[in-house]
Amino acid sequence: MNVQVSDFLQADRHAILATNGRNGAPQLTPVWYIFEDGVLYVSAQTRTVKIRNLRRDPTVTVCIDGGRGDARYVVFYGKAELIEPGERQRELRWKIVRHYYADETEAERYYETVRDTEGAIIALRADRTVLSGFGRTES
Repeated sequence: MNVQVSDFLQADRHAILATNGRNGAPQLTPVWYIFEDGVLYVSAQTRTVKIRNLRRDPTVTVCIDGGRGDARYVVFYGKAELIEPGERQRELRWKIVRHYYADETEAERYYETVRDTEGAIIALRADRTVLSGFGRTES
């Protein structure tokens, strides 16, 4: 992935995660994420529809757009893996929370509100990536 796309993915943008609902319709959720070493990590509570959907069908699509005034976007397609509750999950969850707060004290304050909820991390190493606005359209 080129530097321009990597820089785009490092910003504190929201992503839209799509899982396949039981009835076949996509279930969409805005999520926080981090992108490290070619893997997209998303934090989720284990009792959510998206996690139930992924346990049944790990197929996922994630779209990250530039927001108002920025027409760039990246779409990832692939099979997600779940990182279940444990030390690695807690470490990644904290990194995701910290990514969205400029101030560590504010991040810690927010993290305290979610620390005791049972969580999982959705990990996606994309099989296919679509890019727009970066000088090429697919990889």
